[in-house]
Amino acid sequence: MDSQVLATARALPKIELHRHLEGSVRLTTLLDIARQYGIEMPEYDIETLRPFVQMMPDEKRSPRHFLSKFTMLRQFYRSNEVVARITREAVEDAAADNVQYMELRFTPMALANISQTPLAEMVALVAQTACQAAADCNIEVRLIVSMNRHESVAIGEKVAQAAVDQRQHGVVALDLAGAEADFPATPFRSIFREARRDGLGVTVHAGEWSGAASVWDAVGSLGAMRIGHGIRVLEDPGMVNVLLERQIVLEVCPASNYLSGVVNSLAEHPLPLLMQHRLMTTLNTDDPSICNLTLSEEIAGVMQHLGLTLNDVKAALLRAAQAAFLPEAERARLVTHFQAQLVNFVPLSSSQGEL
Repeated sequence: MDSQVLATARALPKIELHRHLEGSVRLTTLLDIARQYGIEMPEYDIETLRPFVQMMPDEKRSPRHFLSKFTMLRQFYRSNEVVARITREAVEDAAADNVQYMELRFTPMALANISQTPLAEMVALVAQTACQAAADCNIEVRLIVSMNRHESVAIGEKVAQAAVDQRQHGVVALDLAGAEADFPATPFRSIFREARRDGLGVTVHAGEWSGAASVWDAVGSLGAMRIGHGIRVLEDPGMVNVLLERQIVLEVCPASNYLSGVVNSLAEHPLPLLMQHRLMTTLNTDDPSICNLTLSEEIAGVMQHLGLTLNDVKAALLRAAQAAFLPEAERARLVTHFQAQLVNFVPLSSSQGEL
């Protein structure tokens, strides 16, 4: 990776709208947890642990294999103390990468799987910990509470209620994740419609491991205001028009799409085509620890491999500010703040012309 491009990306003030807490855990922290709770490992060493929780260069790239990393990670969420630690560290790591506004999403069922903490208590724990960590790190953090398509509607109802109850601690939206090819969004329709009436934003994973029909399912059935990934929407020109008409934002995660086998290489990612169609795209990491990258590295990667210019990246960051799940006045302040910073931002090197 070009060092000057990466340095410029690191210096940029950044916004991230699509980052999973469960995919943002430090490997050093996982080792500490393994030692503390007696999780058996061949060796208590980062390189021994890495292939189990992080995508490796020579591994098969498929949705199933990518999701297997989460299956392993679930073994580490042993207590509320562990969840509080990984939440705090996820906020610290974002701030260290000059992310100034982040919407961090988390799945309460995954975090409570071993400890059997009530879902309402788990949502409150993450929300309150993230709120305090954000204040300590001088970063603005909001939270998106996620449920899985393969889980029951009854679980979804509990998750949604817990999200509504924590709005005062930064919960701003509800998310539906999981294998969209196998589990439709329709059963969760009433939950998400009610969440919107209660003032929560709605974002839905779709158009990643399934085609454009899943995007329509998210928009038509759940009233999605943003789409997680959505890169396969180009398979249906009619759906492209719907997204344009409704100004629905795509939370694009290029490296994750490559590592999970959605695209064959980063150079083949459809992000430039999405931009040519004037779709509202943003740049995100999805799962920094599983993908082994920061948002700065994600940005530098698309500049190098997909030909995005610095102005393209600035425009994507501004779109992210405009799409933030915030009350209108707060969102307007965020947009104004980023407009000023991005206009005044000077790249660290102009050796390549317009970066």
